[in-house]
Amino acid sequence: MTLRSPPLARVHEEGGARFTDFGGWEMPVEFDSIREEHAAVRESVGKFDVSHMGQVTVDGPDAERLLQRLTTNDVTALAPGEAQYAAVTDEEGVMLDDTVVYRLPADSDDEFLFVPNAGHDEEMTDRWTTHRDEWGLDATVTNRTTEYAMVAVQGPDAPTLLADETDVDLDELDRFDVGSGPVAGVESLVARTGYTGERGFEILCPWGEAESVWAALDCQPCGLGARDTLRLEMGFLLSGQDFHPEDEPRTPHEAGIGWTVKLDTEFVGRDALERVDREGVDAKLVGLELVDRGVPRHGYEVRTRDGDTLGHVTSGTMSPTLGEPIALAYLPPAYADPGQSVRVVVRGEPKKARTRATPFLDR
Repeated sequence: MTLRSPPLARVHEEGGARFTDFGGWEMPVEFDSIREEHAAVRESVGKFDVSHMGQVTVDGPDAERLLQRLTTNDVTALAPGEAQYAAVTDEEGVMLDDTVVYRLPADSDDEFLFVPNAGHDEEMTDRWTTHRDEWGLDATVTNRTTEYAMVAVQGPDAPTLLADETDVDLDELDRFDVGSGPVAGVESLVARTGYTGERGFEILCPWGEAESVWAALDCQPCGLGARDTLRLEMGFLLSGQDFHPEDEPRTPHEAGIGWTVKLDTEFVGRDALERVDREGVDAKLVGLELVDRGVPRHGYEVRTRDGDTLGHVTSGTMSPTLGEPIALAYLPPAYADPGQSVRVVVRGEPKKARTRATPFLDR
């Protein structure tokens, strides 16, 4: 299958990036080193090309109603210029995707935009249009993934860096607010969102003008490798790894984002999630830190001290900030409290580990 390329592919290649297949996109995984890029975001500022994330707009008289019935959060709570995190679930309450829903600023040509994960844009567009037709709603659903580029600038110095390149009043943007205005002379949406735990922004601009925005943000370019270590330190979910409808079928409650489920709204999967809310779950996503030497990786088994299987690691790494091996794993609820002793099987050897609250970093 031919991989999709982001609009900045040529720039990344000239910048010496190494590439990887992520969700069907050929994306930069590393420019200099993951450790160096990670440190830049934690200590100063770094930029990411995240154009592989989907962008789907929804407009029309029933746009709000359609989004309300296909995401778990309460879309009606959004004012223009606000965004929210939500899950997309099937009838059984299993997560198909997680997403950020934006009710766009009043001066935008569109009303709503939501961001599916990489490679999910076509699937989500089909889901929205199929349900729209089934329910007889008046809404226009448009996959804009190859119209928008998306650049994230993250880190404590991100506001200062971006302020030099935009007329958008960044001080007026609270977390999960979105404004509009020029960035490096390019009309853009500027959202105070991100995936690193640091203060920062995500900029959506026309696909063909992404190079101007990228070049104006003079800071460390970062690849998906650093993006993964940064998000894992914060305990943020990775689609396809921490949840997947077939390989890792999980409800929002199991995945630790039950707070995005608003049971006083009507959405696909609501009845199933009401039962989960009432009866509890069989497993929860729990933070782990290894006490013994080793690095926990996706799929590694987690056991009791007596050797009984408890669950498995979904994400794991050596934390560049903490200098400690950390992981996420689905374990029985009895192991959800921090400080409990378990074992992670690393290359066939059970290594001492203990449960730990997430996020791993205080941000």
